[in-house]
Amino acid sequence: MRTEKEKMLAGENYDATSPELWERWQLAKRLQSEYNNTPMTDTGRLSALLDLLLGSYGEHVWISAPFFVDYGENIHIGHHVEINMNCVFLDCNRITIGNYSGIGPGVHIYTVFHPTNPAERRNENAAFWNSSTAPVVIGDDVWIGGRSVILPGVTVGNGTTIGAGSVVTHSIPSGVVAVGNPCRVIRHL
Repeated sequence: MRTEKEKMLAGENYDATSPELWERWQLAKRLQSEYNNTPMTDTGRLSALLDLLLGSYGEHVWISAPFFVDYGENIHIGHHVEINMNCVFLDCNRITIGNYSGIGPGVHIYTVFHPTNPAERRNENAAFWNSSTAPVVIGDDVWIGGRSVILPGVTVGNGTTIGAGSVVTHSIPSGVVAVGNPCRVIRHL
């Protein structure tokens, strides 16, 4: 029988109140709070906290506080990545950010979603709604403009720029500029 975490990562409905998930969620909240309250000049402490919080990250990664996650351990960041302040990564599934990519301020990346039918959303046994997930992949050399929202299951191709304030509801190919709500390609690079 699969654990609730295995169900979550497989994109199936899962119980977020299972002890394994609840404990990791609580740990991630503590670690993100410590990170967000550590002076940005204390790079040794910041790195030590990221070692505990994130699944993996490469060399020359900068994450400006505040930074918010669900679990943290499902976030994998390449080399030479800058993540600006006030970003929210709901990593109930894997979030992958490629090398040399930049994430603007206030960007939200969601891997979790809920049924649109209210009866299917309800969970009579818990405070949380029924949830499913899908991974998000941000390629290499991508720039996600500030206050953009990336929805579950989206892949942003290599070398692409997403304009500020975009809502990315579907995958965007490599080598383009895409903007809007819903986000759409406006130019090939």
